[in-house]
Amino acid sequence: MSKQPTPPKWAMRFFQWYCNDHLAEAVLGDLIQLYERRSMSIGKQRADLLFIWNIVQFIQPFAIREKTRQSHLNLITMYRNYFTIAWRNMSGQKMYSFIKVGGFALGLATCIVIALFIRHELSFDRHYEHVNDIYRIYNQTEGPEPGKWTAFPAPFVPLLKSSFPEISLAARLIPYNWYNAGNNLVRRDDQIENTYEEGFAYADPELLEILEVPMVYGNRASALRNPNTIVLSKEKAEKYFPGQDPTGKIIVLNDDVKNQTLTVGGVMENFRPTSHLQFDFFITLSGEEFWPGEQTNWCCWNYNPYIKLRAGTDPAEFESKILSLKKVYVDYLVKEKNQHVDDVRKYHSFKLQPVKDIHLYSEGIHDIIPHGDIRYIWMFGGIAIFILALACINFVNLSTAKSANRAKEVGLRKVVGSYRSSLVRQFLSESVLYSLISFLLALAILAIGLPYFNKLAGKTIDVPWNEWWFFPAVIGSALMVGIIAGLYPSFYLSSFKPIDVLKGSVARGMRNSSLRSVMVVFQFTTSIVLIIGTFIIYKQMNFILTTKIGYDKDQIIMVHGINTLDKQQQTFKDELLALADVENVTLTQYLPVEGTKRDMNQFWREGKSQEEKSHGAQVWHVDEDYISTMGMKLLSGRNFKKELASDSSAMIINQAMAREFGFDEPLGQRVMNWRTWNIIGVVEDFHFENMKGEIGPLCFVRGNWGNIAAVKVSTDDMHKAITSITETWKKFMPHQAIRYTFLDESYARMYDDVRRTGNIFASFAVLAIIVACLGLFALSAFMVEQRNKEISIRIVLGASLQNIFRLLTDQFIKLVLISFVLSVPLAWYIMQKWLQDYKYKIQIGWEVFAAAGIISVMIALLTVSYQAIRAALANPATNLRSE
Repeated sequence: MSKQPTPPKWAMRFFQWYCNDHLAEAVLGDLIQLYERRSMSIGKQRADLLFIWNIVQFIQPFAIREKTRQSHLNLITMYRNYFTIAWRNMSGQKMYSFIKVGGFALGLATCIVIALFIRHELSFDRHYEHVNDIYRIYNQTEGPEPGKWTAFPAPFVPLLKSSFPEISLAARLIPYNWYNAGNNLVRRDDQIENTYEEGFAYADPELLEILEVPMVYGNRASALRNPNTIVLSKEKAEKYFPGQDPTGKIIVLNDDVKNQTLTVGGVMENFRPTSHLQFDFFITLSGEEFWPGEQTNWCCWNYNPYIKLRAGTDPAEFESKILSLKKVYVDYLVKEKNQHVDDVRKYHSFKLQPVKDIHLYSEGIHDIIPHGDIRYIWMFGGIAIFILALACINFVNLSTAKSANRAKEVGLRKVVGSYRSSLVRQFLSESVLYSLISFLLALAILAIGLPYFNKLAGKTIDVPWNEWWFFPAVIGSALMVGIIAGLYPSFYLSSFKPIDVLKGSVARGMRNSSLRSVMVVFQFTTSIVLIIGTFIIYKQMNFILTTKIGYDKDQIIMVHGINTLDKQQQTFKDELLALADVENVTLTQYLPVEGTKRDMNQFWREGKSQEEKSHGAQVWHVDEDYISTMGMKLLSGRNFKKELASDSSAMIINQAMAREFGFDEPLGQRVMNWRTWNIIGVVEDFHFENMKGEIGPLCFVRGNWGNIAAVKVSTDDMHKAITSITETWKKFMPHQAIRYTFLDESYARMYDDVRRTGNIFASFAVLAIIVACLGLFALSAFMVEQRNKEISIRIVLGASLQNIFRLLTDQFIKLVLISFVLSVPLAWYIMQKWLQDYKYKIQIGWEVFAAAGIISVMIALLTVSYQAIRAALANPATNLRSE
């Protein structure tokens, strides 16, 4: 019997050694059986070859897998070594590492805060499902009297809706402090105590649908459909009707049960913080007519139009179409023989503004809705980039400055065979490690500092910890910033030649670096610009608060809600005047601070309404004590007299109105709007709006009614005065708490935006200075370390402390002075642009720049003086011991 052929033993042993698992044993058994069959049919030699080929085919995937696994292991090991070396370097240079990480973290935290602020501002009104179809319409005039404003006459929107099928929905909004829009006293009809509330607006029923307002109770389409209905926000519904559906309930405004009783038509969700509208009460415009014929007359412009276009409508084409409605307005002006008709034909147009653009792109459009400014987005974004650049510059400066300490390491690694690419990867790994640690610290700073920023900016920004994209974005940013900041140091450090290292030329070359000097100049230029900007903003704010404004805002208490006193207003005023601490009292709705009533009218010279163009002017209804209470100066003529019945048609104008009409002698002149007025006096111009605009024409007419009692007190004991006023109030309104404010505080609140901008600038300036000084401190320490022996020799040869101090500080002071020279024209240009928004403003003087220069030099001196003095006082023997 012949022997059974077997495969080559060496092939089987190799297969068992290489695979070494149960699967390989099973496969080997199959291959042997296949071999035995083949050897009987094709012969042993060919069967051996096929057996070896089958083994090669089987082990090839194992080889590839093993090679890949080994490659991954090698890569992990390599980066683990890189990070181990980086950690050892960080641990061995604690001060430099602290400055790198600390400066990086401050810069990154600032950037993240500003990025969240920008994200918040850009997110306004983008939550609507049909955001690209929702628009606000505004007016634009060019020519001799350019302007933009949002108010239209009552019939404009109904005409718009009926004329253009492209419009799906159209609605009107009255956001102004007009009739019951603005603020009111509120109570349920079954209660007696009133509560002061703000955030009222008139709205057409369709506005809720256009703005896709979600409803808690009631139907959005019908909530404002019936006359005398109101929609409450969820917050206010919980306040007045806790735990119940208030639909159909009754609320009373201003304690006027007869004329101001409204039925709740529904409850809406609170407006998002990122909506340009922030109202808690919508009063319906259904069936509302503020005076006979008001809803069909083109005379008075009080309504803001909102529209929703049908899908697929081209906004630009539609905007050109609605210009045809101007003909209706022109026809009205022709009928009235208004002299503005030619200007309207030539210059007046209607514009569409996407709802998502209202918050940031409404600069120059006159409305009272608070909004942001895209210019501030660009400005803060620029500041964030510059502060991050300062932090990155610190990293680059310190990495290259300390490169002499790494030169031997680089030289040795190259001698033993390291490629430059591996060195670049190592140094980039160190940079990324610094960046990751800095980002972790930056997030901690962010969590602590964001509430402070919210207070500064008047925002409610949250860190989106729970958003899926936040941490991937942070990690990705950390890697990107680490790589960008580490690129130059990595290529710079890896470029050292071993021969130069051995000669010591690398160490000598580290003492002076033009690039480091340029970076220090950039850091301090940025910091000085921010310092100058902060000074100018605070000077402008101080100018606003202390300049002569044409009236006395101090010692005036404003008692609100006196309209609920009805016919007892005069009696209340008389009792206030009887108080020992009260000097004067006036009853009015009009005061020269925001939040009080305004009323713009058009006036002509008597009998000239069809021959001359009209002149716009504010009309304020005041009593005979208004001018004296407010401390205004009557330049000519007389004040109103209570006993003169003819003063019901008398008027006191300001200087701006006299100039507008061209009156050289205004007294005795007669002007007209819907009636004729006789000018009896001229009051000195006073600021009744903020100082961004010029003082406009204004006139006082007689009116003994209002919702505010302005009380001028003559005592410094304000608590005593308020107590006596409160006791008087309780006599008249025991069921309603008194509400009062101070005129000077209301005036200051008009400029909260300026104050916030100044505080933000100051904060950023401090951060920039800290980051720059951290880098300067580290560079000065490095310079002292490099020149230790030189300094010791100079001391031995008789150099004084002053000589050493000057030696070590002169270079840095020169760099700061160069920064100052560069920053002055840049800061002047930027702040001149900012001041252009103000008609009344400071002049930028040399003292601002001088103060900024002195401060920057002093900060630089203080930063480097510690190291300089320490080096000058060191014992020379310590540094020269090895020589």
